[in-house]
Amino acid sequence: MRQKLHSDADCALDGLLRDGMTVMAGGFGLCGIPEHLIAAIGRAGVKDLTVISNNCGVDDFGLGILLAAGQIRKMVSSYVGENKMFERMYLAGALELEFNPQGTLAERIRAGGAGIPAFFTRTGYGTMVAEGKKVEVFDGVPHIMETALTADLAIVKAWRADAEGNLVYRKTAQNFNPMMATAARTTVAEVEAVVPAATLDPDHVHTPGIYVDRLIEGPGYEKRIERMTTRQRIPDGVGAE
Repeated sequence: MRQKLHSDADCALDGLLRDGMTVMAGGFGLCGIPEHLIAAIGRAGVKDLTVISNNCGVDDFGLGILLAAGQIRKMVSSYVGENKMFERMYLAGALELEFNPQGTLAERIRAGGAGIPAFFTRTGYGTMVAEGKKVEVFDGVPHIMETALTADLAIVKAWRADAEGNLVYRKTAQNFNPMMATAARTTVAEVEAVVPAATLDPDHVHTPGIYVDRLIEGPGYEKRIERMTTRQRIPDGVGAE
């Protein structure tokens, strides 16, 4: 059986990267993003990438690093609000964008992994999202057709794995990572810890190892907060009658 566990991100991506490829990058905001694999793609210098991801990181972290380096040609996303560089590049015509409702993006990826070429949804009908798309009526309600998404490479982040690539995610990291792991020709995962074989409860495994081709244990993960908003503390006694 081939060895899935690699020493670092650069080694895990060796031979997989090329200009013009399509990459799925897991995560939600800054939660559950494969930060070490993204950094390795940056070091490799590949360009003209199409990246499928919920968002594009922030200006100095995650996919924002590839954006700043001019490596991304097109984004297929559902949210871009925290990345000012993304906004500037798109408005200047320097970046292509295929914008999706978030649930539609998730389902397009899930469909790609399940071998379903297209599906119909009510979401987006009557808006710009529906422009140029086939419309069918079901039970008297118009639906638009959305096509599945697949990729050359999926990079995902999990909490735990064994050496066979069985993955366990935590909390919000479950949003896009599990479905992306099924929808690419090759999947590379990074995890916070690789545990001994047979220590993962099979009922707790989110991504079976059959979907994972390569694996790394990433060092020193930074727990970032995308945006912290707090209300001003009201001193005791203020406003009291």
